[in-house]
Amino acid sequence: MTKTASTTPTKFADLGDRKIAYRKFGSGTPLVLNIRFRGTLDSWDPLFLDELAKKFTVVIFDYTGLGASTGTPTYDRDSLVKDAKDLIDFLGFEKVVIGGWSLGGVVAQKFSVTHPEKVSHTILIGTVPPGKPEVSGEPLFIKTAMHPFNGLDDQTILFFEPASERSRDAARRSYGRIESREIDRSPAIPEAVFMKLLSEAKDKTTIYPDPEGADMAALSSGLHPLLVISGDHDIACPIGNWLPLTTKWKTLHLVTVPQAGHGPHHQEPAFCAETIASFVKSVL
Repeated sequence: MTKTASTTPTKFADLGDRKIAYRKFGSGTPLVLNIRFRGTLDSWDPLFLDELAKKFTVVIFDYTGLGASTGTPTYDRDSLVKDAKDLIDFLGFEKVVIGGWSLGGVVAQKFSVTHPEKVSHTILIGTVPPGKPEVSGEPLFIKTAMHPFNGLDDQTILFFEPASERSRDAARRSYGRIESREIDRSPAIPEAVFMKLLSEAKDKTTIYPDPEGADMAALSSGLHPLLVISGDHDIACPIGNWLPLTTKWKTLHLVTVPQAGHGPHHQEPAFCAETIASFVKSVL
């Protein structure tokens, strides 16, 4: 029986000082995805992952100390990059497509800069470029994101476009798919944990601190082919931060999903997966 995102069992990479929980399925070029803030293995829409698995060996995982992984939790960006690197080495991949959603998109960018020899393409979903954002997110996002539990109503606000009936319908379908996995689910991140990690952040105003501009310089130079997928009304990571870079970054491809928010890949899973597959196949 073919394993799907909803049926693939969780495995653990024993890295000595910690164990990283991961799931691997599909076939083809390795695609390693880094998850958002407060996200775990079960925060991805399984339909999006299954569409990707038609063309890629998909790997998703929980950061150290979060979800089903062991160790001391942190959202320190360098530590999250180390999680991805250690897991990739554990799995024996020489080169991967590195991707990420929101905070995971920051990790994917820093991974590309830190370990360029391991990367063929970079895929960014609902995220920001390095440095202080030109366009700030809306207060409604952080207010909603801080709720102890984010059910369907919260997720519609956080990741979709509540003003659009089409997007609200997509939110209901995606939420149902995410909740459909009945066993072997990754534990939700407790409120006390994510609030503590937020309080420890050195820069609370910038999602992707880059004080010296080194990451911006490296990524703009055309380090790897880079695809950004954004909703046209992302209240967390506005697309306006990417628009000025389309004429400055040498390999930046920007795709906008209309009537969509911070989770365009959950609203249009097949389109986003097909776009990623086409990009990796065609852009070298």
